[in-house]
Amino acid sequence: MRALAATWAAIAATTAAAPASAPAEPKAPGPLSSAAAAPTRSAAWIARLVAPTSARVEHKAPGPLSSAPTRGAAWIARLVADTPAWSGPRAEGSPRMLAPLSPATGGPVGLLVLEVRDDWLRVLLPERPNGRSAWVNARRVRLSRTRWRVEVDRSARLVRVLRGGRTVRRFRAVVGAPGTPTPVGRFAVAEFAREPDPDGFLGPYALHLTAHSEVLDDYGGGPGRVAIHGRGGASLADPLGSARSHGCVRVSNAAVRFLARRLVPGVPVAVIS
Repeated sequence: MRALAATWAAIAATTAAAPASAPAEPKAPGPLSSAAAAPTRSAAWIARLVAPTSARVEHKAPGPLSSAPTRGAAWIARLVADTPAWSGPRAEGSPRMLAPLSPATGGPVGLLVLEVRDDWLRVLLPERPNGRSAWVNARRVRLSRTRWRVEVDRSARLVRVLRGGRTVRRFRAVVGAPGTPTPVGRFAVAEFAREPDPDGFLGPYALHLTAHSEVLDDYGGGPGRVAIHGRGGASLADPLGSARSHGCVRVSNAAVRFLARRLVPGVPVAVIS
């Protein structure tokens, strides 16, 4: 296999700047290993992996950019077919298969790229334990670049939305209560659920994350997955700026609509204490 070096270096020149049911509460993720420096390959080669243009994801032939997510940009691997995932950057042993559509919502699956080694991508999985990852071959996915990023500040009880490293919106939020804290760590948007009752507890949308509660194994019938969602009904009793949830992050309905219109699965979400 030829090295990806010229490609990833060429890829990032453009980025150098700068459950449908109630989601469950979070879990504090373990330490995440830092990604290795990204090799490169030709821009033409990488361009063949880039997905068609979308309103919410920016697809450009990359230039010199680290494969690891930064505050300014990140890479998303879009699954287009059943994709084998391996424990390391090589096809050894028995792989597990990743489906291109979410079993919960039927929506597309986009995985945050954490690291690149030659033709292999280490991607963040929406599974327990928090921070779990696997390796997929870059030729089996479509790559796209996003400049969107979400940061959840637990102590400030604030959600910041960044684009290209600059904060474009701030939203007050309800975060996890002391007994059921929102997990801290590096996550990503896993899928979107449009709620059947926009005035219900979750509001109009729930953005399910790759994070899971470390305290609760199940919440509202779901797998204990943390989400950013709106508010309605009984959830309005907990004011924005408080720490009273089971681990999910609640924002205003206007805020969750803003997020749902701009983000895609795979966009990085950082939760800080």
